[in-house]
Amino acid sequence: MMTTSTTFLADTYPLPFPGRAEAGRILAGRLKAFTRQSDAVVVAIPNEGVPVAAQVAAALNLPLTLQVVRKLGVPGQKEMFMGSIADDDVRVINDETINALHIPQRVVDWVVFCETQELLRRNRVFSRGRKMTELHGKTVILIDEAVTTGARMLAAVQAVRKQGARRVIVAVPVGASQSLARLRSAADQVVCVVEPKLFFSVSHWYDNAEPVPDWEVCQILDGAAEKTPALQTA
Repeated sequence: MMTTSTTFLADTYPLPFPGRAEAGRILAGRLKAFTRQSDAVVVAIPNEGVPVAAQVAAALNLPLTLQVVRKLGVPGQKEMFMGSIADDDVRVINDETINALHIPQRVVDWVVFCETQELLRRNRVFSRGRKMTELHGKTVILIDEAVTTGARMLAAVQAVRKQGARRVIVAVPVGASQSLARLRSAADQVVCVVEPKLFFSVSHWYDNAEPVPDWEVCQILDGAAEKTPALQTA
């Protein structure tokens, strides 16, 4: 697959970003080519990717929808993950982590089961009976607040491709170089505002990196649906 990527220098912007909304407005400026594109849709990875994506969707006058992805945490290791899952039975598994920590397959299966239930719950909460935007034949702009390991975004890429996306654009305000390199082989294009040599944690790049609650995600989706009601249903 031929891919292209766009990255911008960190010293162009005041860092860290004041918040996700400001980061989204900056990111939107790098996606102007998609403004009012009839076959394009902005797809946010909840929860923290939603405030970023909402700004992009508003600026480009595009519909906003979601792709729920769940990380697979390592039991007893709060900051470690062994992969991600998404809809349509998409799994991105980090075999290196599993093998290095000698995690039994039964434990992996249990974590997958638990996170699948949470994925289904979030789909119900966020959709609330509303049909999500059809992605078949669309140019999908996948947005998250950042790319760290890349597993979550990779699962999202695979999921939207399974839904028939014609073209997949990964767009984030900040991302780790190694992870973005991996995504460039999976997506059609990668747009990243800041690609630091040393990534650190997501909170390093945002003044306000507080978790986004479910109710705020629903509130943002309701606002987007009011602006583009005809585009929010299949």
